[in-house]
Amino acid sequence: MSPTPVPRVRPRRLRETPALRRLVSETRLHPAELVLPIFVREGVSAAVPIGSMPGVVQHSLSSLPDAVEQAAAAGVGGVMLFGVPEVRDARGTGATDPDGILNLATRVAAEASAGRLVVQTDLCLDEFTDHGHCGVLDDRGRVDNDATLERYTSMALAQVRAGSELLGLSGMMDGQVAAVRDALDDAGHHDAAILAYSAKYASAYYGPFRDAVESTLDGDRRTYQLDPGNRREGLREAMIDIDEGADVVMVKPAGSYLDVLADVAAASEVPVWAYQVSGEYSMIEAAAAHGWIDRKRAVIESVRGIRRAGADAVLTYWAVELAEWIREGDAA
Repeated sequence: MSPTPVPRVRPRRLRETPALRRLVSETRLHPAELVLPIFVREGVSAAVPIGSMPGVVQHSLSSLPDAVEQAAAAGVGGVMLFGVPEVRDARGTGATDPDGILNLATRVAAEASAGRLVVQTDLCLDEFTDHGHCGVLDDRGRVDNDATLERYTSMALAQVRAGSELLGLSGMMDGQVAAVRDALDDAGHHDAAILAYSAKYASAYYGPFRDAVESTLDGDRRTYQLDPGNRREGLREAMIDIDEGADVVMVKPAGSYLDVLADVAAASEVPVWAYQVSGEYSMIEAAAAHGWIDRKRAVIESVRGIRRAGADAVLTYWAVELAEWIREGDAA
């Protein structure tokens, strides 16, 4: 009987010790590649917990500086601000009010940051409209794309004047990047950067986020957000946004759209980011709370998978905690 052949090619050799695994790791995590989404609520004096997102809160203007300080101290690359106003109307006028909650929060965050991280703002009307849609409605109740662009350009100018360094265009209106870029340039804000939520899908994973911003949405956003079944369309949208002047493009959600993320990353000449959305966060937290998964390992694996698929940076609600794990050497 012939002896069992001994394999000469043994990939396991490079997995033998923690030091070897660390040395040959193909995908590394760094705090500067993480962005922390922050909700700021008008009319509260202290942070308010969000029931569907354990560990995440709606900040007050007074608690916001500490949150920014914590993120900066952890080495996080940026914060993305979302406003939660007390009063909403059909045109979302609070979004362009210099004293509206998002613009006030931007000034507070910019001062607290002192240049140590990038202060970013969500540029969309959904948090500010009484109907909950990302734009203004026409007389038939449909989102009016071109009328919405006019509101977006006003929002862009208000946010830049408040201190935003990167405008997160998340409304998925056709032509939004070109409209905002032209408005910024015409006003002399040539250095204001644009993050385009280019491939933003009509996803079920946004549920907890709508709790966080106290959304008033009646219906859905399928006429402007992408169909979850469409892969090529995600790449097409990103390429359009790059042509219109986007400085960064993004895929949202991240975990269920890693194929789209990989497509965009392979084709893009600008940085590509991904948003690990509220539903992705809450599912891991819920499973971990029941003891069904190892929380730390699941968090690290989920973000590493997004980076491995091609994201240059990740928006995640675990940004600060994950950054601390990385700095402590626990995310190798």
